[in-house]
Amino acid sequence: MRTVTAVAHRGDPYRVRENTLASLRSALERGADAVEIDVRLTRDGVPVLLHDSTLKRLWDHDRPLSALSYDEVRGVTAGGVPTLEQALEVLAERRVMVDLPGADVRTVRTVIGVIRDCGAGERAYYCAGAETMLTVRRADPAAEIALTWTTLAPPRPGVLEAIRPTWLNYRFPLVGRELTAHVHRQGLLVSAWTPDTKSAMRRLLDLGVDSVTTNRIDVLCGLRGD
Repeated sequence: MRTVTAVAHRGDPYRVRENTLASLRSALERGADAVEIDVRLTRDGVPVLLHDSTLKRLWDHDRPLSALSYDEVRGVTAGGVPTLEQALEVLAERRVMVDLPGADVRTVRTVIGVIRDCGAGERAYYCAGAETMLTVRRADPAAEIALTWTTLAPPRPGVLEAIRPTWLNYRFPLVGRELTAHVHRQGLLVSAWTPDTKSAMRRLLDLGVDSVTTNRIDVLCGLRGD
């Protein structure tokens, strides 16, 4: 069975709260090749790891992240929400898939700047929809991009030309043999997210995808024979 890139979704969330430093460490211990993280800005412009727009689901605090300073976030979560800089330090030389939910131009430029300043530009790549990825491309002509695509209708040639992705990033049920072959013929790589059952992971491996993002990184690595 061919080897694919094993990407840990928000760390190791079945064991440890997602997008925390402990979750990132747990994913690395279980064999992740790369870790996917979600990055948003606090009110004072600090990039931190959080998928949702508020702290309610994970930290039981319902104010929007964008209304809180980093010091306030640190206070209401007892330091549980890490900065992007802290996450990059924990992930060391490992690959980092940076998701940018709801990102605007300010967020994109700030995140790219921190990644560059941390010397992580060569190991970071970015994922989100077309509008956000176009903003990334404009901010960093050399960025590696995984364009998240949520339909079987292929991206228009103009979209691909403008964004110049390395990957097309699909929700896993959409991925089939014909789609994988078509994307490969375009000279692009196929990334799939987020299968958590062995049967779904096996199917993707058999289809020849290039990367799988999962909440159960240990299971995926076991199927690869790690």
